[in-house]
Formats: sequence, C-alpha cells, structure tokens
Amino acid sequence: MTPITEVEGRRLALSNLDKVLHPATGTTKGEVLHYYATVADAILTHLRDRPLSFLRYPDGPDGQLFFTKNPPPGTPDWVEVAEVPRSSRETGEQVLVQDLASLMWAANLVVEFHTPQWKADRPAWADRMVFDLDPGAPATAVECCDVALWLRERLAADGLDAYAKTSGSKGLHLLVPLEPTPSEDVSAYAKGLAVEAEAELGELVVHRMARALRPGKVFVDHSQNAAAKTTATPYTLRARAEPTVSAPVTWDEVEGCESPDELVLRLGDIAGRLERFGDLLAPLADPSAAGTLP
Repeated sequence: MTPITEVEGRRLALSNLDKVLHPATGTTKGEVLHYYATVADAILTHLRDRPLSFLRYPDGPDGQLFFTKNPPPGTPDWVEVAEVPRSSRETGEQVLVQDLASLMWAANLVVEFHTPQWKADRPAWADRMVFDLDPGAPATAVECCDVALWLRERLAADGLDAYAKTSGSKGLHLLVPLEPTPSEDVSAYAKGLAVEAEAELGELVVHRMARALRPGKVFVDHSQNAAAKTTATPYTLRARAEPTVSAPVTWDEVEGCESPDELVLRLGDIAGRLERFGDLLAPLADPSAAGTLP
C-alpha cells in the first residue's frame, strides 16, 4: 500500500520508498525524499519562480532516463504552473516548485531539477550567468578548478562576483548574480570570456563543443546562458550510480583541490555543509549582490 503523508496541508502519496535508486551505495527512494526534505530551504531558494525541466530516472541511472518540460500527467491542481515561451511562436506550461509540498511531490517522481537563468515573470531576462566547466579526460575537476580561478579573477575585473558549485558529475559550475539582463546579452558576454580564456589558457581551455578538441582540456560551456537552456539546480541530486549532488563549494576548496575526489559531494554531505557554511549560493537570490555587465 502506498503511504500517504501530509506536507503543509497537502496530502501526498509517496511510492516505492524501498526502491534502490543509486545502486553504488544502495540509496533508496525514501532516503532521497528525506534528503530533499532536509535541504528544502536551500533548494527552494533556487527553484522558486523558475520554470522547471525534469530529467526523470524512476528506475535509477541504469533505467530509462527522459527529459520533460511539460507538467507530468496527474500533476495536482495545487502545484503552480506558468505559461512560458518555448520558441518565438510557441508557449507551453511548466511546473513551478514554490513550497515544500510541491518539492516533495516533484521529488517523488524521481527527478533531476533543471532551471533556466531567468524567472517565469520575466522570460529571457537572466538574473544569473553560468559557466559549465566540463573536463575532457585525462583532465579532471582539478583542471576545472584552475580555470574557475582564472574566470573568477577575470569576472572580478569587470565588477562581477562568481560562486562555484560542483556539477554533480565531473566538473564545476560558476554562477554570477546579475541585474536582470537580456539573455542574448549575457550569452554574448559569456562567450567572449570563454574565447578569452582559451586565448589566455590555450593549453588548458577550449570554448567550442567539438569532442575532437576536448581531450585533456576544460570545455568552458557558455551556451547554457541561452534563454532556451537550463542548468542543474543547486542542491539537485544527479542520476548517477552514487547519490552525487550539484552543490556549492568554497573558494578555499577550489584553490586547494588536488584530487577530483575532493569535490565529489554526496547526499549525506549536504546537511552538514549547510549547517557549517549556510547556503554558499545565497547571494544569487540577493538583489543587492547582483552585478551589471560591462
């Protein structure tokens, strides 16, 4: 029988709580739901008002994975949705996770949370910029840290503050809080910095996506600033054999990284880090911390 629980006055059916979702650690769906309940305040800060895309993995990372933007069948009527542009001619509805009940409903679907750099009430006006640093073997997160430090310094020269998080996979994400700016302008600026990074760090950086260019280098992916693109939301679990999380790290951790294992953060690490550091990405939601592109 599927357990029914009440969250903030909403009744939720939480299914298959004993199912193993992350086989390397035997992490169950029940443990995943407990994780999201524990980090709810932090992740909701970064989900709220942003139209969601879901990467669903209901049978774990070795099962079927599928990406969806549409509200799933059976979405409760109390879950908020927003009408957002899908192209120059089309719009569509997407879920907004605004509260704990909506978060737990979505987590029960077994998803990665992905969000754009803009909010639903102002589509294609980015309030953050992102760089996805993706290492091509034999490069690792260690090389990503070197690139992240260069980008941090270069952004600071333009009066912009950068914050780092793990991707939950092999690399790093850099996030920059902005005054709302047209996504096309943010994309152009981010591409310019990626090109500049390649010119300055040519043995280490590539700004183009072509696989043939990437072995041993860090791909500075600027493309996720496009209005149609999304990035793994801070604190989302990833569909991996281990329950890795896309979670913030300190600049001391980035500067001191000597092994890629040092920047692998798992489900069980996050509550303690929040207690120790708070939400290291809180400035992304603070208008007073927002910068302006030069």
